[in-house]
Formats: sequence, structure tokens, C-alpha cells
Amino acid sequence: MSAVLTAGSVRAAGRPRPAWDPWLLGCTFVLLALGVIMVYSASVAYADREMHNSVYFLVRHAASAALGLLFMAFTMHTRVRWWEKTGPYLLLLGFASLVVVLVPGIGAHINGSSRWLRLGIVNLQPSEFMKLFMVVYVAGYLVRKQEALKNFTQGIVMMSLVVAAVGIFLLLEPDMGSLVVITVTVFSMLFLGGVRFWHFMCVLGAGVGSMVLLTLVSPYRMARATSFLNPWADPYNTGFQLVQALIAFGRGEWLGVGLGASVQKLFYLPAAHTDFVFAVMGEELGLVSVLGVMVVFGIVIARAFAVARLAEAAGQVYAARLAQGLGLLLGSQAMINMGVNMGLLPTKGLTLPFVSYGGSSMIVSCIAMGLLLLVSREARTGGGAT
Repeated sequence: MSAVLTAGSVRAAGRPRPAWDPWLLGCTFVLLALGVIMVYSASVAYADREMHNSVYFLVRHAASAALGLLFMAFTMHTRVRWWEKTGPYLLLLGFASLVVVLVPGIGAHINGSSRWLRLGIVNLQPSEFMKLFMVVYVAGYLVRKQEALKNFTQGIVMMSLVVAAVGIFLLLEPDMGSLVVITVTVFSMLFLGGVRFWHFMCVLGAGVGSMVLLTLVSPYRMARATSFLNPWADPYNTGFQLVQALIAFGRGEWLGVGLGASVQKLFYLPAAHTDFVFAVMGEELGLVSVLGVMVVFGIVIARAFAVARLAEAAGQVYAARLAQGLGLLLGSQAMINMGVNMGLLPTKGLTLPFVSYGGSSMIVSCIAMGLLLLVSREARTGGGAT
């Protein structure tokens, strides 16, 4: 990664300025390193029993991280303008992949869901890529319709229909977690992009009402949505996963029980190396590590919006909207995952970006970070050469 710290523009004092945002890069490598460590720790017992290979998930996760870094490096050396032009095509590609994954015999059916495409030795999760594609497309939409955003139809209804269409396919998988992330990210982008406040509130109310209705008509979703309010009422069924996660946090206290010493990962806590790796980290490394990870994601979000302000000041409106969307995407998914782990939100099948096991999530997170770094560089150099 020597190119990462190559000199860009020169400061007045004569010291070279890093070509890439050091805060974003630092946070990325911290989260990736933490993820490799915690995925191995959380999965070692499960991998040994189920795969007869204690490093099975470690090797695959490390390979995903390495591949993600390659995608990030490639993205960092593209042009923001290219992403703006290809946004509509990426959206169509995302729709096509969501359709294909539902075709019997093509989409892989795992644990009651059809979310994956089998591609040889790897499984691809189209919904993860759809999150990124939506951000890239919506950023372009906000620029193209900048003058019409105050209009109810052009400003928010058209994009609501796109989100609704995506939501239909995600609910058929089903993947309610991805739908929530996409909805939160897109409508936050619309609000920041300049739609009228009362237009935003009307659609927000309709969206919340739709989520409530979808929950009420599905006993499965209803159980998951209400069990987090009192998981101890049914600790061996609907509240089991959250109860085990809360026990993990409780055992961790301030400094944790020690790396590798988790009890909850020993077949008590389901999805210990994927959706609930944050709980295992809390048990082994304590509250200090939990707060540290929150701070790191807070820095990522703050830097994303700082980059957006820099891009807007440089007249790069699309880049600014893109940076806002990427910050919202990474931040909202991280906050939802951490909220679910700590019992603050209903259980959703969402990974913690850069940390949880999952190849598709890792690649998308790295591409998103690569785009943030790209926007930051072009905003500071006026769209300098790659």
C-alpha cells in the first residue's frame, strides 16, 4: 500500500500532504484487523466442530478482507465522474441480481432465505451490492433533479417508488434488514439533498406505517420485533439470541474476560462470527472495546460529512451527495448492528461493516470506503489525475 501515502499537494510549511485521507484509511485498517481477530476467536469452536478445521472461517475471512482491499485500491484510482455516469446501469444490474436470486435452482436457499447466488466456491449476496448501487444512483438523481426537488412528485415520490420496488424483491428473499438500511439511507439522502420538509415527513410517515403493517401481518416478523422488548419472557425461543448476546456483554464488564475466553461463542450464541460478533467482542474485550469501535465508526461518519462539505465547496455536487450517502450507509448499518447486539433494536440479519464474517459485505464496505477516499482526494485536488 505504498501508493496510499504518496505525496499529494504540498502544505505551506513544505511538508507533503497525504494523497488519501489518513483518518479514513486508519479507521479502515483498524476495523479490518479487529475483524480478522474477532472472527477467528468467535468461530474457532464452531469451525472445529462443523468443518473439522478450526481456521476455516479465519482463512475465508482473511481472503475476503484481502479481496476487499484490492477492490478498494481499484476504486480509489477511478474517477467520481465515471460512477455518476454508471449509476443508472448499476441500479439496473442490482434489480436484475435481485430477480435472479429468487429463481429456483439459481439462488441458494439457506436457513429459510434465498439471498445468495452460488458462484463456484463463493456465495454472492446481491442485496449487499444493491445498498451501494442505490447510494450511487440516488446521488446522481439528486444532482439531475436538483431544480425539481421541491416538487412532490419529482422530489420524493419517484424515488419512493424505486425504494418500494427494491423492497418487494428484498421481502421475497426475505431480507428485512437490508430494506431498512436502504430506506434509512435513501430518505436521509433525499432530506439532505433539499426535498421539502413536509414532503419528507409525509413519505416518512407512510414508510413507517408500511413497516409496521408488514410486521403486523407476519407472525415471524412480529415475534422478532417484539422479543427485544423483553427477551427474558421467552429466553429459549424468540428471545434466545438476544438473551445470549446480553449475557456476553454482561460477562465482559469493563475490560472483558480475555481474548479467546468467551463462553457464549461455544454454541450458545447463534451467528457468533457474523451478525453477533460485536457481542463476542464485548465479552472478550469488554466495554472499552465496545466504546472504541463506536468511536471509530463515529470518526468514519464525521469524516464522510467533512469530505462532503469539502466537495460541495469545490463545486462537486455529485461527489458531495455521494459522500453523504456512503457515510449514511456505513454508519446506519453499523448502528443497527450494534443496536441489535445490545438489545436496543429488533433482531435483524445485518453484519458489522469491515468486522463481521461475510464476503459480500466486506467487498461492498471496502468499495464504499474506496469511494469516500476517492471523493476526498478529488475534492482537495480539484479532480486531479489518478
